Amino acid sequence: MTVFEHPPGRTELSDKENHILDAVLTVLARGGVAGVSMRAVAKEANVALGLINYYFDDKTSLIAAALRRLGDEDARIVEPDTRLDPEARLRYALRRVRDAEFLATDYLGLRLQLWSLASVDPVFAEINNAGQTRYRDGLAALIAAARPHLSDTEVQRRAADVLVIQNGMWLTSILILDEESIERAVERCEDVALAS
Repeated sequence: MTVFEHPPGRTELSDKENHILDAVLTVLARGGVAGVSMRAVAKEANVALGLINYYFDDKTSLIAAALRRLGDEDARIVEPDTRLDPEARLRYALRRVRDAEFLATDYLGLRLQLWSLASVDPVFAEINNAGQTRYRDGLAALIAAARPHLSDTEVQRRAADVLVIQNGMWLTSILILDEESIERAVERCEDVALAS
């Protein structure tokens, strides 16, 4: 099993596992990696320590699962809304990154904590990279649908450029939440993605 897969024979996490992951994310946002322990997560989730140990082997597996979950959430941002035409789908996805849930201080702090893990452990780096790649590929698919005349190379370049702008916007928003700058960043992403 790779770090990206669910346990053998399962495609979805149970409600209990999701509840535990909510607690992991809360503990990470509050105290960083140093604050994460099986005991701290059990306390935050208000479950027995044995239940945490049943689902997760150790602190590393807890954090890895949290990283995978964040990658899944990011991928949902760029899932195409089939009710919209291709250009509207792309604009919708590009505008979602400025939703209040993604600009909340706690969420941005958590995102920074999880990104910083890439330099700590190769497993975390691999999960972060896979999540970013999945998100970029989702963006690329949206761009390709909205601008079918573009080459694959150009679509990938545009998706990578948008990703850099968005990540920069999120990182900057941790320190300064400037609505006008965020709007300009979103508009810049639209310009990059939709240029003829």
